[in-house]
Amino acid sequence: MAHPWKIIESVTTDEGILELRQRGERDFLIMIGAQVLMNSLSNRSEVILGQLGCGHLKEHTRPRVLVGGLGMGFTLKAVLDTLPDTATVVVAELNPVVRDWCRGPLAPLTKSAVTDPRVEVKINDVAALIHTSTTDDGKTRFDAIVLDLYRGPHAKTDPRNDPLYGSRAIENARAALNPGGVLAVWGEAYDEGFDKRLKNAGFMVTTRRPGRGGLRHVVFLATLQAKNEQTGRQRNTHSKLHQ
Repeated sequence: MAHPWKIIESVTTDEGILELRQRGERDFLIMIGAQVLMNSLSNRSEVILGQLGCGHLKEHTRPRVLVGGLGMGFTLKAVLDTLPDTATVVVAELNPVVRDWCRGPLAPLTKSAVTDPRVEVKINDVAALIHTSTTDDGKTRFDAIVLDLYRGPHAKTDPRNDPLYGSRAIENARAALNPGGVLAVWGEAYDEGFDKRLKNAGFMVTTRRPGRGGLRHVVFLATLQAKNEQTGRQRNTHSKLHQ
């Protein structure tokens, strides 16, 4: 017989009551109102998101990564496990209580990934951080942007003005990435419109469905070409035009 859920803490947010529940030693829920945002026993797609989003950076000298959304820390843990010790990981999280949960009752789930010395948690909107990272000097740009946010892109996403998944937001993300960088995005399900917007912005896009059977979550991997690849393509185009 399953144990009853125990409410660890609840706080009021603009979207409703944000709540952490526990049942047993490692069974946790994060809820907003009556909606389950995350279950500690179902984290396969979040782990794959972190691994794939930073897989190209294993040998990078000093990679810089932005993670949007802390949740229970599973994506962050996967990112850290993939990156070298010289990495810098900025985590954007809207609710400070989520950071506190990851430092407290949720810490054993990820070996307290949030307190890793490579990590800086900023209580801020990830879209705002992306926007401020588009400077021309390149010092604040990222080698990967990993978005693990509730729901993700979907059919009702505003194709132009959605702050995270619309075409304007995608252009901001592109400008915030270093050449060869990756934008990795978690979604509840595959969204063709988002896939097309990524490709229209010049990304090379692949998708992964880590789950098994039924409605499966999806990981979008959008790669920005490295400078030498861009230069090569431009030269080939120029040569063809003059043949």
